[in-house]
Amino acid sequence: MMSVLPTPGSSKRARLASYDHAYAVAVQRKRETGRPQFVLRTGDSFQPFRVSTSAPQRHQSVMTLIL
Repeated sequence: MMSVLPTPGSSKRARLASYDHAYAVAVQRKRETGRPQFVLRTGDSFQPFRVSTSAPQRHQSVMTLIL
């Protein structure tokens, strides 16, 4: 079965790419792993926020740190 990516303007994609969604994922990962989680702004319009256990890299900035 082929997976279909949501279109860039879709409401589902907008929800999944939102800061609120990244924050919720970071909180869930912190609970599961016990490790601090960064919510990072990437500067990429396709993935504006991402969750990581690593500090920001070039062209990223910390939005939130879940300790």
